[in-house]
Amino acid sequence: MKLTTLLLFVLALNIFSCANTESKKIDDNESEIEKTETPFEFGVWITADAKRTDDDYAQEFQKYKNAGIDEILINTNTDPALLKRLVPVATKNGLKVHAWIMAMNRPGDTIALKHPEWYVVSKEGKSSFDTRPYVDYYQWLCPTREASRNHVLSLVEGLAKVDGIESVHLDYIRFSDIFLPIGLLPKYNLVQDTELPEYDFCYCDACISAFEKIHHKNPKESHNTSIDMEWKNFRLNAIKAVVDDAYNIVHKYNKNLTAAVFPYPEMADHMVRQRWDKWNIDEVYPMIYHGFYNEEVDWVGYATKQGVTDLEGKKTKINTGVYLPAFKSEDELKQAILLAKENGAKGVTFFDGPALTEGHLNAIKEMKAKLK
Repeated sequence: MKLTTLLLFVLALNIFSCANTESKKIDDNESEIEKTETPFEFGVWITADAKRTDDDYAQEFQKYKNAGIDEILINTNTDPALLKRLVPVATKNGLKVHAWIMAMNRPGDTIALKHPEWYVVSKEGKSSFDTRPYVDYYQWLCPTREASRNHVLSLVEGLAKVDGIESVHLDYIRFSDIFLPIGLLPKYNLVQDTELPEYDFCYCDACISAFEKIHHKNPKESHNTSIDMEWKNFRLNAIKAVVDDAYNIVHKYNKNLTAAVFPYPEMADHMVRQRWDKWNIDEVYPMIYHGFYNEEVDWVGYATKQGVTDLEGKKTKINTGVYLPAFKSEDELKQAILLAKENGAKGVTFFDGPALTEGHLNAIKEMKAKLK
């Protein structure tokens, strides 16, 4: 009787041990799958030129791939035909493609230019149709006016229909800069200690009317619009509404929605009326261009962590964008890449293709091997 009991105990122990071993194998396999499903990726922003040949682009794309770059974000000036032409060239060379679009800032848009009423209006009462803040290519459309926002969304849909792209990638999905990055102010001989009326948008009739319906007051009559939170949130929500509609459109075509955004949500809120942690969006590429803000390289890690923390518990991923001319050496670039990864980014994207030197490419290749 004792022998039988002992045999049963040994048999049970063996079954338990096998089950534990099998469970460990499953856990290890799951961990390995998780690792392979979320590799640290590198990307690059480029602007396309229809005059260049496919062979020319194939050489460029192969150069990126050889350096460990995984994806390209292509600005085709919202031309679906050019995008459709370049997608197979890129995918053949092992690169994923994102359709990069200038969203609310639409310089030279031939359709929009026929509708002056579509453009944002400053607190001074001047339209960016003909009075452009900072630079001549700043021609911002109103996100509240139905016709202008539908125009932008139609352009998004045109790109979303192109087979083979990973996402439609929104850029300038915000208002014009109420505050410029501090490092750029000397270039424009500006001091911006307060919100200046010539850089504060949008006071067009459509926005004022829509705001009055909700809050029963006119922001033009506000004692201090810079601390009028309802007016600020109205504009934040106007941009969010465009993003959320774009999200539904691109997902209808089984594509993702991504966006280039300001460094982290609180900063974006303050500078350009953009609160990207509240958007329906798959991935954001915060432009953590430390040189623009007179910051050191370690700020790349700080700003990345701010965004990751604000997105905690949400599905949106972060891919840190860096500005190549700001790095004094390849070692600084490698440091920035490591800081982005350590602080929760799923990748790093470089602005832009033409700025990539052989030294940059070698640094990226080295970090690709190191971060596998």
